[in-house]
Amino acid sequence: MCGLYHPGDAVHRVLVIGGGGREHGIVRSLMRSRRNPEVLCAPGNAGIEKDRVECLELAVEDIDGIVGAATEREVDLVVVGPEAPLVAGLVDALREAGVRAFGPSAAAARVEGSKRYAKELMRELGIPTAAYTVLRSRREALDQIPCASYPAVLKADSLAAGKGVIVCEDEPAARAAVEEFFTERRFGHTEVVLEEFLDGEEISLLALCDGERAVPMAPAQDYKRIFDGDEGPNTGGMGSYSPVPGISADHAHALARAVHQPVVDEMRKRGCPYHGVLYAGLMMTADGPKVLEYNCRFGDPETQAVLPRLRSDLLDLLESSTRPGGLADRQMEWASEWAVTVVLASRGYPESSSSGDEIRGLRSIDSLEVEVLHAATAEQDGHIVTAGGRVLNVTGIGGTPGEARDRAYAAADRIQFDGKQMRRDIAARAVDHVEV
Repeated sequence: MCGLYHPGDAVHRVLVIGGGGREHGIVRSLMRSRRNPEVLCAPGNAGIEKDRVECLELAVEDIDGIVGAATEREVDLVVVGPEAPLVAGLVDALREAGVRAFGPSAAAARVEGSKRYAKELMRELGIPTAAYTVLRSRREALDQIPCASYPAVLKADSLAAGKGVIVCEDEPAARAAVEEFFTERRFGHTEVVLEEFLDGEEISLLALCDGERAVPMAPAQDYKRIFDGDEGPNTGGMGSYSPVPGISADHAHALARAVHQPVVDEMRKRGCPYHGVLYAGLMMTADGPKVLEYNCRFGDPETQAVLPRLRSDLLDLLESSTRPGGLADRQMEWASEWAVTVVLASRGYPESSSSGDEIRGLRSIDSLEVEVLHAATAEQDGHIVTAGGRVLNVTGIGGTPGEARDRAYAAADRIQFDGKQMRRDIAARAVDHVEV
């Protein structure tokens, strides 16, 4: 077995692992639980601390430290946000120590940890995805590049913080990308997956999994490129919105049956039951939906647009996901409102990031109907400052996508820091589709 479940008592104390906007969103949603749990976070950020949540000085890679803290603080449930500790086996270590944890085992997390593994899994299960080949060396890559159809997509096989994807319009661009992967080692020592380019509308569909079934959450759409019009390099995500026009609840369930449930069934057969979130990035092509990628955790920034719309108790759902069959007959309730999240990034992102720049205007938006989540912030000499690439997430809620979008941008424009970057076209597609 790839990880044993240790049943526990009622959940009173929850430890959230991570320090980004996704984790701030999870913390906020847990704090809305009717069960009123004590929430801790490691390492957290300045915004999470401002919410009066105790932040532990532990790196997400410090598996021994996290297990020790969870045991010492008698934590009832650990919720793992980022992918790296999941792939490294944090959930396995917690379960072995008798600590209940939300997230997949290291073996199940390979669906994100290795693009090659995910593609082979999809091929074996007959899940529609782009045609691909694996490039193991620079020489092999240069031999394959002339045979590809363009545009083409090159992906790092290993984890790359959501940035290890390069879309190549032609052969020269592909050759340059090969040098980035194999000569410069921009994404570390990794094999590369060469995929056909898929055209269509992209959506993100997250599903909670209890080892036996996959229950879809509300769909979202995110924006990966740094500049308006989907120009520039890929980032970890510059914005998102939920719901997605044309994707009803029935449609979401049908998609989950087609692309999530087969993975859950297969993992159970392999002795690695999948607990946690299974994220499917989907391209809605003319030939039907195809899977771009699987992630083993909540999406970022999709979570920031999805969770504010959740009316079910998140703590109940996460706890149920840790128990085999715990999600049986569970239905999630969603608000009818729209949520639009705009990411504010620092100077140089995604190639680099600026830190230590004072963030101004946060108090000026208190009266606006938005939720501001901190992604990379710190407190310095009594001021909130930037501390990484994606700094803040501003989410507007409204009865229409246009209303939610206007609120998000009104607040985002009031917040200032040197080098601030943001896209101006987040949710424009939804506005055009719904309100025209």
